[in-house]
Amino acid sequence: MKAFSIDRYGKSTGRIGEIAEPSVGAHDVLIQVHASSVNMLDSKIRTGEFKLLLPYSFPLTLGNDLAGVVVRVGAAVKRFKPGDEVYARPPEDRIGTFAEMIAVNENALASKPANISMSEAASLPLVALTAWQVLVETAQLKKGQKVLIHAGAGGVGTLAIQLSKHLGAVVATTTSTPNVEWVKALGADVVIDYKQQDFDSVLSDYDVVLNSLGADVLAKSLKVLKPGGQLISISGPPTPQFAQERGAPWAIKQVMRLLSLSIRRKARKLGISYAFVFMRADGAQLQEITQLVESGVLRPVIDRTYALESTAEALRYIEQGRSKGKVVIQVI
Repeated sequence: MKAFSIDRYGKSTGRIGEIAEPSVGAHDVLIQVHASSVNMLDSKIRTGEFKLLLPYSFPLTLGNDLAGVVVRVGAAVKRFKPGDEVYARPPEDRIGTFAEMIAVNENALASKPANISMSEAASLPLVALTAWQVLVETAQLKKGQKVLIHAGAGGVGTLAIQLSKHLGAVVATTTSTPNVEWVKALGADVVIDYKQQDFDSVLSDYDVVLNSLGADVLAKSLKVLKPGGQLISISGPPTPQFAQERGAPWAIKQVMRLLSLSIRRKARKLGISYAFVFMRADGAQLQEITQLVESGVLRPVIDRTYALESTAEALRYIEQGRSKGKVVIQVI
C-alpha cells in the first residue's frame, strides 16, 4: 500500500512509497483511509522536535488524523464492524494516517459524524480533542468565564472558539488583519488584530488562556489573567507533572523541569496555574464531539486539500503558519 514515510529526522525528509499492510491485533480495527489531515505536530515529529517525548523508530509513516471505512476487526473488538464509517486520532505510538490503510485500537475510534464528508471528518480529531482536553477537561471552562484563544484562525483555534461559545464563555482571540471578520463569524466576541494591537495591553481579568504560540506570547499571556486564572499551553514548555503522568525517565523529568521553570515561577508569583497539554487519543471524547458536530454546534473548517502524493507540499504549506482551519490529505 502507498504511504508517506520518513527514514530520518529532518525538515525536508519524506517520500511516497510502498509499505506492508498493517497487522491487526485482537483489539484493533483495520481501516481503509479515505482522508487524513495535516497538523503542526506532523511537522514537529518529522524534524525530531518531539523525539524525547516520542522516540519513534524508522521508517516512520506520518499522520495523526483519519476518516475512513472499517475493513476488518480483531477478535476482541465489540463496537465496530466492517463497513462502519469511523474517524480517529490514533494513539501516539501508532500514528501513520498518511497511508491507504491503518490499524487502530478500537478505544481511539468513534463513529464518523453522519452530516459531514470524509474530508471534513478527517480534519477534526486531533484539533477537536485538543480543544476538548484543554477547555473541558483541564480548564473546566464554565458559563460566563472569559477565555483567550491565541491563533483563532488556526486548526485548534477554529474549534476552540466554537467549543468555548457552546460552553457559554466570553471568547477573545488573536489573529491577523485579513481574518478578523472571519473569526468573528466563528463566534469570537473580542478579536485582537496582532498586527495592530498588543493583546496584553487590551485584555484583562481573563479566566483561561489557550496558548499555541511561542515563549514570548506565553509570557505576555500572564498579564491578561486574573489571580486564580489558568494558562494552558499546547506548544510547551512541558512540565514535570506532564513527565510524571507519562512515566518518563528521571533525566527527562529534569529536562522538563528546567524547560518550564521560568514560566511556572512567573505564574506562581501571580497566583496563576500553568499547565502543558499534549493531547491523547480518546474515542469516548471523540464520540461526544460527533454529537456536537451532528447537532450543528461544531463545524469543520478546511483551508485546502491535497492528494496523498502531494503530502510533502501540504506539510510545507502548514509550516508557513497561514492556513485558515485545516489542511486535508485526500487518500480516496
